[in-house]
Amino acid sequence: MPLQSTRLRKLSDPTCLHALSLHHAPLPVTAGLPDSMAHPPRILLLYGSLRPRSFSRLATEEAARLLQFFGAETRIFDPHDLPLPDQVPGDDHPAVHELREHALWSEGQVWCSPERHGAVTAVIKAQIDHLPLNLGALRPTQGRTLAVMQVSGGSQSFNAVNTLRLLGRWMRMFTIPNQSSVPMAYKEFDDAGRMRPSAYYDRIVDVMEELVRMTVLLRPHTAVLNDRYSERVEADLKMQRAAAVQSAAVASGAVKDQP
Repeated sequence: MPLQSTRLRKLSDPTCLHALSLHHAPLPVTAGLPDSMAHPPRILLLYGSLRPRSFSRLATEEAARLLQFFGAETRIFDPHDLPLPDQVPGDDHPAVHELREHALWSEGQVWCSPERHGAVTAVIKAQIDHLPLNLGALRPTQGRTLAVMQVSGGSQSFNAVNTLRLLGRWMRMFTIPNQSSVPMAYKEFDDAGRMRPSAYYDRIVDVMEELVRMTVLLRPHTAVLNDRYSERVEADLKMQRAAAVQSAAVASGAVKDQP
């Protein structure tokens, strides 16, 4: 059954980039890279606040507009009805299923959180916690690129992005070196929710440009980068155990040996 994408935010004014200097943003940004734009990089964006005027969402939307400008395909997940981890037995909830499908679709991700009490919010953490390292043979995060961003109500801080980097490493993602931290975010967005021209906006441009390049650079090698000795050992042990169980069943006469 095809995925019913009911929790993707529609991006307003996707081509309006009034704060971007087009003269300094030549396209394509991936010129000269192998596999350059064989297909648009697929980027999933997650934000960490449910307020009507959420600055982490507004910053995420600015990031999505830039990603589209740089040639990527984007999806912004709306976590408004996402349950807490383990709240629903077996995580059997439509929002959880949809989030995981979008993660599997993605080749790179953007995580943006407000800083609250010196850390990331429960909203962004719940989304990340719903992305297991493995879904059977599928891996929703491993081998994907990641860009991290944060917004703050006060002075500039890096607590949230540092935590997001730790989480990205734990999820076996390739977190790009650049990052964005927007202090006093309420000053950086106009009444329409668009970010004003500033050095903070320019940093988001840098981060998204770098994310597109790193995603295009790494995506042909995802299978090799995810191939691990420890997992090969574990898979072989599982096969040996299954063969031993089969042999014991045959020896006991419970199962006939196959010719």
